[in-house]
Parts: sequence; structure tokens; C-alpha cells
Amino acid sequence: MTTSKAASPAVSPARQGFHTITPYLAVKEAPQLIEFVKEAFGASGTIYGIGSEGGIHSEYKIGDSMVMIGGGEAWRGTPMPTALHLYVEDVDAVYQRALDAGASSMMGPIEDHGERFAGAKDLSGNEWYIAKRLSGTHTDEGLHTVNIYLHPLGAAQMIEFLKPAFGAAEVAVYRLQPDGPVVHAKIKIGDSVLEMGEAHGPYQPMPTMFFLNVDDVAAWYQRAVASGATSISEPADQPYGDRVAGVTDPFGNTWYIATHLPKIGS
Repeated sequence: MTTSKAASPAVSPARQGFHTITPYLAVKEAPQLIEFVKEAFGASGTIYGIGSEGGIHSEYKIGDSMVMIGGGEAWRGTPMPTALHLYVEDVDAVYQRALDAGASSMMGPIEDHGERFAGAKDLSGNEWYIAKRLSGTHTDEGLHTVNIYLHPLGAAQMIEFLKPAFGAAEVAVYRLQPDGPVVHAKIKIGDSVLEMGEAHGPYQPMPTMFFLNVDDVAAWYQRAVASGATSISEPADQPYGDRVAGVTDPFGNTWYIATHLPKIGS
């Protein structure tokens, strides 16, 4: 097994309470998903109302992480469930709460790779890998409570895209053979780590929506487009207090690049 490592870039400022990367779970069953994360994971937060596509927008805190949930029946967008690595102190209890809250089991608790973990899929198709480190703190070093896990077709190519597009740095990249596919990687963007492994078997691509907090929306947007992303929307101030631009990457993921605007007079 081979690994490679590099120093991380400087952390970009984020909205208060947010990390650089926040998962945005856009689903038709948004109200039900909100109730699920509250019951299963003890999430707390706020529903902010109707978004630009006719659906709701909400922000919920799980441990040290924020998760955005949007959509709903009136929403006209495309659902984008994803896979999430969730660190907890008691895997068995949280896994059971997830099942009690309506999730289906992907795997019961087992121990491997230095973790105790289980898998549950919620009613919207999000896959939650519920985990605890077997030694030291319950969270893996450098990761948050909630972390996005991707299975792209071409993980190595995606890593190379992320470097110029979003200033990403390799924390660790594992291959079974030096020239083999990436079986697991940790890629740092700002203060967040994005996990991924090459798509295989039941682990297929799940195009994901990211909310990326940065210091300069225009600069990050331009770098992403220059690196091969496709523009969804150019940088613009939004009525909810953020300056936002949008792109899709070559692997089907959507990135909303944002800076929280200072209040007038501050």
C-alpha cells in the first residue's frame, strides 16, 4: 500500500459556525430528512424558508459540523443525496437510533481499518457511515463530525482537478499498487477534509452539492472554471447575505462558492 502526503493550504475564512466545506443535502423529502437528523443524530438548527427554486432551506448542526438541507415537494431541482462519514462516540447507539428514525441498514457495526463503524441509508438516499476511532479521540485526526465521502469514476483525476480549482492538498492517498486506483484518500480544502475512493461494486458515484466558504468568491470561481469546471452562476450578492457563485465540476458535483457579506455599518 502506498501513501502520499502534502502540507495543507491556509484556511479560508468561513461563516461563523461553519467550516470551509458544508454538505448541502438537496432532496424532495426535506422536512422528513430534517426530522431524521434531529432524531438520529441530535441535530439542532433552523428552517429559513423558501429558496430560489421554490423549496425550503435549512441549516442544522451535528457535533462540530453544519449540514444544509433543502428541497421539499414544491422544489423544482434535482435531488442530490450523498455519502457522509459521521463520527460519534457510540456507534451502536447512533446506528440503532438511525434505524428507529426510519433509515435502512447498509451494514451492522463492525471493526476494521482502526474504526468501529456501521452504515445506514436514510429515506432520501443519503448514506451515513457512522464511525468511531478505536484509539485516541473518537474522530479521526483532521476530520470533523460530518465529512463528505465521494466515489467518483477517476478519483485520481478528481484529486488533480481539486488542486488548482480549490487549492486542495493531499493529506493521504492510498493505493493497493503504486499505479493502481485510489482506494482511499483524504484531501484538504481550507479547514475541511474531503474523503474519496474510486467507484467500485456497490460504491458508485453520488453527485454531491457542496457549500464552499471562501475569502474571495470571484477568485475561487475563476480558478475553478479555468481548471475545467462549468459555470452555473457568476458571482452575485444574494438577499440572504452571501456573495455566491456556482460551478459543476467534471465529475458531476455542484459547488456553491460563497462569502458571507458584512452587515452594513459593521
